[in-house]
Amino acid sequence: MADHQVRAMTWNLWWRFGPRWRDRQPGILETLRRADPDVVALQEVWADGETSQADELAATLGRHARFAGPSYPLPPRQPADPDHVGVDLGIAVLSRWPILDAEITVLPARHRDWDPVSLLVRVDHPAGPLPIVASCLDYGVAYTDDRIAQGRQLADLATDPRFDGPCPVLLMGDLNAAADSPTLRSVGDVLTDAWVAGGGEPEAVTLPSNHPSAPLEAGPQLVDQRIDHIFFRPGHEDQEVIVEGVRIAGDPVAGTYPSDHRAVIADLRWRNRTLT
Repeated sequence: MADHQVRAMTWNLWWRFGPRWRDRQPGILETLRRADPDVVALQEVWADGETSQADELAATLGRHARFAGPSYPLPPRQPADPDHVGVDLGIAVLSRWPILDAEITVLPARHRDWDPVSLLVRVDHPAGPLPIVASCLDYGVAYTDDRIAQGRQLADLATDPRFDGPCPVLLMGDLNAAADSPTLRSVGDVLTDAWVAGGGEPEAVTLPSNHPSAPLEAGPQLVDQRIDHIFFRPGHEDQEVIVEGVRIAGDPVAGTYPSDHRAVIADLRWRNRTLT
């Protein structure tokens, strides 16, 4: 039986924050074109009453999209910029293949007065349904109790037996924590970090301080850390999942950074073990 493959990507698109957000949109599109992922988890995605950034990207790239919100952070409550008025912020999944179904799950957030969500989808991969858990976790270091609780919930979602099947389960997103942090300890206990499995550089960074608009106020737990992640588990006990390569994307396009975050890309291949 032939092996099956997927190129997965996760990227925080920086909503409409920063200077000249419209100027960043061609670079986002070009970065996605160059990476050519099969499935993408997106964070800080904008949506208005008519469309969403994910739907626009999907229409241009020939992909399928699903958007969910709200997510971290909230848009300005009293926006001064007309481009921010009435615009929501959420997460999304883009897929080369049709999206079979989707589910929205509320994250535990005792310290917030709103309900951030995770998005669970199954896409119609040629090997069968491919489950994806897409999320963005709380960035507030003062609220690490919520951050740890959210990490536990993601671990529970990704290991739910109803997602057992012919494809690996992917957990992707801006998780606002280093892989070895207390926030992601529960995730690391039950899932594999694709970056490590694929031989990625240990010092890789996805929220760099050298970005012109780097959120330095976020502090050393987030800045100059790898806080955007792809984790996975096999779909069943006899499935072997191999990470053939990983890389970072999101360099400036025509002199403009597409986002303040870098994207993470992982190429996964899997097969059924031959038992004797």
